[in-house]
Amino acid sequence: MSLEKELQSRSGFKCELCESEKELNILEVSPSDGSVEQSIYVCVTCKNQIQNLDTIDEKHFNCLNDSMWSEISAVKVSSFRLLNTLGRQDLIDMMYLEDDEKIWAEAGTRSEDTLVYKDTNGVTLQVGDTAVITKDLDVKGTGFTAKRGTAVRNIGLVPNDAKHIEGRVNGVKIHILTKYLKKL
Repeated sequence: MSLEKELQSRSGFKCELCESEKELNILEVSPSDGSVEQSIYVCVTCKNQIQNLDTIDEKHFNCLNDSMWSEISAVKVSSFRLLNTLGRQDLIDMMYLEDDEKIWAEAGTRSEDTLVYKDTNGVTLQVGDTAVITKDLDVKGTGFTAKRGTAVRNIGLVPNDAKHIEGRVNGVKIHILTKYLKKL
């Protein structure tokens, strides 16, 4: 049986990450020997974003909440790597990977992706933290000013940019420079 037929059978003719049934392709999870155990069957959207992480769409990968629980090692490893790229440590902490899967997953992450986000005092910020704005900030495109002393709860980390976090102020999701934040 060919690799594609085995992956089609295993996946049920659906993307193993987002469950789309359109334009499915084989993707080897590096480092790979090209076997079915080290490959996944994904849609063109997932494949393009995995191969070009600079254009990653966080909303598309909400599906990782489900695929990270897959029993297939290659799917779990891919989910781990994408969650790492998206800065979703909260979900990574919930994942269970066997020792060999963890080694494989970490082998594909670039060391420069492990960014450290620090507030104005040099304290490390993590997903889910609460921080206070230390300076009045004009928020472009919204018409309001984020006032000094405003608490930003349940922050998110901006992938590939240790100088910014994401948070909600006045109900609007914005990016804030870490140098204007103090962790609570």
